[in-house]
Amino acid sequence: MAVSRRSSAITKQSKKVDERRKAGLYGAVLFKLLYGIPAAILLTLFMLLWSSSTSIVSRRFIHVCVSSRKLTNLYCLSAGSRPDFEIPIQVVNHSRPELALRESETRELRNSSSNNGYIKEIVDVPEPSISAESMKNKEINDDDGEHSVDGHQITAGSGDEEEIMNAMKAIEEQLRRQRSWMSVSTGNNNVGAAECGGKGIYVYELPAKFNKELVEQCGEMVPWMDFCKHFRNEGLGDPIPALGKGWYNTHQYALEPIFHSRILKHPCRVYKQDEAKLFYVPYYGGLDILRWHFKNNVTNSLKDSLGLELIQWLSEQKPWIQNSGKDHVFVLGKISWDFRRNGNWGTKFLEFDELQNPIKLLIERQPWHQNDVGIPHPTFFHPHKDDDIFAWQRKAHRSKRKHLVGFAGAARPDSPENIRSLLIDHCAAAAAAAERLCRHMDCTSGDCDRPEAVIELFLESEFCLQPPGDSPTRKSVFDSLISGCIPVFFDPFTAYYQYPWHLPEDYGKYSVMIDKNELKRSGENVVEKLKGISLEKREEMRRYIVYELMPGLVYGDSNNLIRKFQDAYDIAINNLLRRVSML
Repeated sequence: MAVSRRSSAITKQSKKVDERRKAGLYGAVLFKLLYGIPAAILLTLFMLLWSSSTSIVSRRFIHVCVSSRKLTNLYCLSAGSRPDFEIPIQVVNHSRPELALRESETRELRNSSSNNGYIKEIVDVPEPSISAESMKNKEINDDDGEHSVDGHQITAGSGDEEEIMNAMKAIEEQLRRQRSWMSVSTGNNNVGAAECGGKGIYVYELPAKFNKELVEQCGEMVPWMDFCKHFRNEGLGDPIPALGKGWYNTHQYALEPIFHSRILKHPCRVYKQDEAKLFYVPYYGGLDILRWHFKNNVTNSLKDSLGLELIQWLSEQKPWIQNSGKDHVFVLGKISWDFRRNGNWGTKFLEFDELQNPIKLLIERQPWHQNDVGIPHPTFFHPHKDDDIFAWQRKAHRSKRKHLVGFAGAARPDSPENIRSLLIDHCAAAAAAAERLCRHMDCTSGDCDRPEAVIELFLESEFCLQPPGDSPTRKSVFDSLISGCIPVFFDPFTAYYQYPWHLPEDYGKYSVMIDKNELKRSGENVVEKLKGISLEKREEMRRYIVYELMPGLVYGDSNNLIRKFQDAYDIAINNLLRRVSML
């Protein structure tokens, strides 16, 4: 036995020696090969390997992205990046220092080294009507010609146009599918409990930490402003008497409490789980994110903790287990990217496996997620009865349009590729050439935080410029629409790929699309371009916006007596009920 063991040990040792000899031989050969390769070629190989690793990392993204080596428009997330914060921020107001946000802090956030030197941007996409031939001639990127579509790095001019067109077709197919869930509109939301047809809505009684206690932390969320005033009156904010009945100082991130208060009083609400078809989870995820935005040394695990607690809580509920959450809905009052953290911004709530089946209603959807559905940003108008809507329609339609073009927004000096600065220059040039042809409300002055001033501008303008901000969508789009101001878009992700239930597929009925890259190349003034649209066409579009679209873009108050219209909430809830009936 001892001899046998020694023999076995000798054999193993012999094999190891042979392996070392082979490894040494391979190493010598490899060294000779590398020694004969010029340094320039080695550097090229290294760069290719680095590029491949970047592509592998980017496979986490399933939306169209563009590689960029400078921090520009924060459209989608990459490692360490995050969409900039879009609550009403007072940037710098030297005349009112008590309202001023420290600009250096904002710049530090935007230019943080955690961005790893580059960030992903949604690629500029053409209007659906643009032909494949014209797409081939389209300059897709002004920087380095590199793109990533569905996580694959591609180079402009190498056949990537077909990939991009296919990606756009995939988005449009998803929107068609979401539109197929739409219920037939009756023009009347007066549904009685007896007419629910077995489509009961169950509202979970969540522990207060998931909603009520988050609202109670409003005083600590934004250090330089009274954030709590925006959550009075069930999330509507304080009334604005100067604008009339139904007008409130509503914050753009107030969707969660507004929707919650409405659904609690829905006639189809049931109190037994086995009588329900739709299950609503009143988690204020947007406020959960918001409370960490301006706190230092907060770990990602802490940011995710409440969402994980909610998932654990739901996993113990019988309805969740039965359908794996497919008949559940979350309403989240921030943009989708904020819930898909890749870096330090936001949470990973929507990236968790358990959250893939439920429907998520958001003010901005992620275009490649079928169960993300965009619904309107809350506006300042929350009618109580039909007469409130009728009165506002008359005012918006009859309003004297003093300006051809209006724009409420600030430039992005740290983002030279953003089209805002160009539009501001165009507006200034047009205003100098002709009085009142274009009016720009500079949000750095604080005027944009006064709803009366913003609505007045939109009521007095024929067209309202709506360039992307720090994410594709803007609350301003809906403020302009309810004011009868025709929105002018420069990126289809701002509206066309966002709101399938509330905005029509034929976007030419209510808006103007101007390709931003084409505008840059042509050098044409956008104001002069809009002058070419006839008065008859403007009137036709305005009538459609005011009388057809507007009622479905506002959220009535929770005790509203609206009977002749479906508001934004009614449209969303009726389509959700139809969706779950199809499961």
